This record gives sequence, structure tokens and C-alpha cells, in this order.
Amino acid sequence: MTAFVILAVVLTLAVLALLLYPLLLKERKQHVGSASELSITVLREQLGELDEQRKSGLLDARLFDEEQAELERRAIEDGTSGGSAALAVVPARKPTLAALVGVGLPALAVGLYLWLGSPDTMKPQQATDAAGNHALTPQQIQGMADKLAERLQSNPDDGEGWLMLARSYSVLGRYPESAAAFGRATGLLPPNAGLLADYADVVAMAQGRRLAGEPEKIIARALSIDPRHIKSLALSGTAAFERADYAAAIRDWRTILTLVPPDSQAAQSISNSIADAERRIGGVPGVLAAAPVAVPKVAGGPATVAGTVTLSPEFAGKVPGDATLFVFARNTDGSRIPLAMARVNGAKLPYAFKLDDSMSMAPNVKLSSAKSVIVGARISRSGDALAKPGDFEGYSVPVALGVGNVAVNIGSIVK
Repeated sequence: MTAFVILAVVLTLAVLALLLYPLLLKERKQHVGSASELSITVLREQLGELDEQRKSGLLDARLFDEEQAELERRAIEDGTSGGSAALAVVPARKPTLAALVGVGLPALAVGLYLWLGSPDTMKPQQATDAAGNHALTPQQIQGMADKLAERLQSNPDDGEGWLMLARSYSVLGRYPESAAAFGRATGLLPPNAGLLADYADVVAMAQGRRLAGEPEKIIARALSIDPRHIKSLALSGTAAFERADYAAAIRDWRTILTLVPPDSQAAQSISNSIADAERRIGGVPGVLAAAPVAVPKVAGGPATVAGTVTLSPEFAGKVPGDATLFVFARNTDGSRIPLAMARVNGAKLPYAFKLDDSMSMAPNVKLSSAKSVIVGARISRSGDALAKPGDFEGYSVPVALGVGNVAVNIGSIVK
């Protein structure tokens, strides 16, 4: 808007300059030539125009000759008539008129803009969201929701419309109405785990943030469609936690850790929730979670972890022969520093690994210092241990030290 104001001012000043300049000049005489000189100049221009018409075919040869003869005759007459040079008098400055123009023109322009233009755009812009996009106000969302609800009365089979209405009511905090709209949408749209998870979430909000009862039934439907849907697993674990079934909560949340990057904020939050559930049942954080995959320990004591790294079939043939495979173990406490690391040729897949304290990265950061770890594997094109876009990687579930059959599947690309 600042640019618009500046441009408007510049254009107004330019117009004023053109209008005020002749009004502010002093009276003076100006030579404009004799009458014959002016007449000859005009006749010469007319002769040029006549020639252009002949070339373009607008005049035939006969008409051209007649017109040319007439112009030449007039030129001879004007040239012999003589005449003194003419002086044009430029009128004196007119300050009163200049003042009226200088004040009246801007006032007229502003008045017309306020009447016919869009003065509201001069006001500060509406609020924007975190991404810098214009954010709708609650009043705007309410108005849209009301119009949509009215339209759905005449078209009740519009599943997408009911879904949009449900999300609008959710944003407005009108959870009972949102739950009702979600119910209509789920009955009209194809089965979808994400839609059902959102439905369960809103129903829980409508009944005081409690997942017991109807929300749990909806979550079960979502997981029957997609057992690995992250939000459904999170809600299922939370519902189990609410009813004090901490083991079930841990199982659901532990599944999420296999689906999200181990160094992500989501993984950290889930790990904290798991640790809380373990404390409530008297377990040691990080050990109970490893129980489902615990097997007889490998030789060499508890400060080891072993298993096999495999490559997803979709990446078969895409690994360069000179690539490097890094296998490493990280503490489940969220630290990204490897406790132990092995480096081999990337083409050796599947690869059986065993990590221990002899492979530590620093004297005071060893595998034996952790109670449970996450094992990761990365195929580096550059040979650099640091992850770079285009590398292939994969991670195990958290396991206790001493586990001997950890499965690590490389199935994603570093972005």
C-alpha cells in the first residue's frame, strides 16, 4: 500500500507541474515566423501526405497529379505574397488560477478515490498466520460455516461439504456441532483412517477431553483401516493411558516410534510419554519398551547390540558401488551423538552387524552408558558420516542392550 501512495503522489505532482507551468510564466513575446513561412510549411506537410497516399494506393496517378498541381500553385502564391514575421504574445502569469488548480486538483482526486475507489485497502492488513498467509478471522469462519450449513440443508449428500463444515466448527470450538458434522461426513465418504481419527478427537473434545466410550470405538475403526496411522495410534495409546492400561499405551506409542524419524520432535514427545507410562507401572524407562523384541543376549556381555541391515526392494540397484554404509547406535534419551558406529562398503547388503564399546566415538560416550538404544543405518553417497540429501537410511525400534537380532531396514531417502 505504501508503494501505491507514493505512485499516486508522484503522478499527481507530475500533472500539477504540466498544468501550473504555463500559468506561472511571465508575459513575453515569441517569434513564430511570417504568415508565408507558416503557409509553406503546412503545404510541404500536405504534399508529403499526398505522396504517402499515392504510394499506398489510395490515389491513382491522375488524382495525384491534380492534387500536387493545386498544392504547388498555392505554394507559389503564398511565397510571393511575403508578409512580416509574426510575434506571438504569451500571456502573463495567473497566480489565482494556479492556486485554484494546485489545491483543487489533489482535493478532487482524493474525493473521487474515497467515493469510487477502495479506501479500505489503505488500512492495516489483516492478521497473518505463521506462514505469512492471510488468516481468516473467527467472524469470517463463522460466516462461511453458516452459509455452508445452509447450503447443506438443500444438498445433504455432499460428504465433502459436511467434512468442511465439521472442520470449521472445530476451529470455532463448537465441538458438539463439529462431531455431528463429522458423523454425517464419515457416513458419506469412503473409509479413511485420518478422517476417523479427527472424528474421534472432536468427539473426545465434546465430552470433556475424554476418549473413553464412543471415541475409542471410532479409533478402533480407524486402526482397522490403517494399523500404522500415527494419529490413531497416538489417540489409542492416550485412551489406554487414561484407563490405566499402561502396557497397551506403550505398545501403541512404541509403534509410532517406528514410523517417525528418531530425532524428530514427535519421537521425543512419544518417548517421554512412554517413559511416564513405564514409571507408573514400576518399570525402568526404556527397558519395558524393548521387551517385545528382546531375545537371548549375544556373547560378549550386555554392552553390545547386533542384528542385520537390509535394503528395501524399491532401492535395489540404486546404491552406487562405491557408497559407504554406516551402522550406528544412539541413546533413546534423544541424543543424536552415536554411541558406537561401524563403517563398511555400502554394497554389502544385507549386512550382519555387531556394535560394542570398542566402536565408541568418544571415550566418555560409550554404548554401555545407555540402557536402551535405537540402531540406525545410512548409505552415504559421499562417504560422509553426516546425513546428506539423497542418502538412504532406516532405523530400528528402541531395543535394550544385549539384543542380538535387531532388524534395520533402509527404506527412506534423506530429504
